[in-house]
Amino acid sequence: MHRFANPGRFLRIADRVLPWLGAATLLGFVLGLYFALIGSPPDYQQGETVRIMYVHVPAAWIAMFAYCWVGAASAAALIWRHPLADVAAEAASPVGAAFTLLALVSGSLWGRPMWGAYWVWDARLTSFLLLLFLYLGHLALLNAFDDKSRGRRSAAVLAVVGLINVPIIKFSVDWWNTLHQPASILKMGGPSIDPAMLRPLLIMAVACQCYFFLVTFMRMRAMLLEARQRNLAYRRNPVTTRTRQTMAGGGSANSGSVGT
Repeated sequence: MHRFANPGRFLRIADRVLPWLGAATLLGFVLGLYFALIGSPPDYQQGETVRIMYVHVPAAWIAMFAYCWVGAASAAALIWRHPLADVAAEAASPVGAAFTLLALVSGSLWGRPMWGAYWVWDARLTSFLLLLFLYLGHLALLNAFDDKSRGRRSAAVLAVVGLINVPIIKFSVDWWNTLHQPASILKMGGPSIDPAMLRPLLIMAVACQCYFFLVTFMRMRAMLLEARQRNLAYRRNPVTTRTRQTMAGGGSANSGSVGT
């Protein structure tokens, strides 16, 4: 992956990949929503409320995947000083937080008719709520210091430590007696869900995955271009640039920047 660590190379790759990711995201959501709302049958027990699953489950999957992305990028930044690792973690964190919030809200709406309550202190739900707090803590630490690099290091440590929560979320339904249903797709013996429901679920999952990469790469691209502009401005007039950033509370002129 160090081949792609050069910001200029990443920007060239992103320019080629982003249009395809955008098209795949749009097509995935159109097909997924069609099959989820029209092309799939209601559940024999849950009725039409089962359609919340097509939003809730993919959102939960991507929320955990996004945190693994943030944690892996943070580890690379701490251990190998990967040039793009901090940028990748910072770009993905708000996207993962949004998917986590979507999973919690949709799960509450699904839980009300199934459990009779919007929220219970279930092991799966509690650990997933902790995931949201980890995202919020990561975002808060990124902006908690005038020195951008110090904030990124602190956020990276939290992200790496928080990785322990991901397997807890995954296996909580197996380790404890919970209201949340056990795994019905990724399990020994194959999926136990009907193919008519599995198809739109997987399409929506692919669409959400493409959306995650699309927005994350767009944010990374914007952050790298912004860093390049700061570096160019600093080279042209270092005294003025340093003074402006100090007055704005941005720390030193080169703090948190990525070279070109």
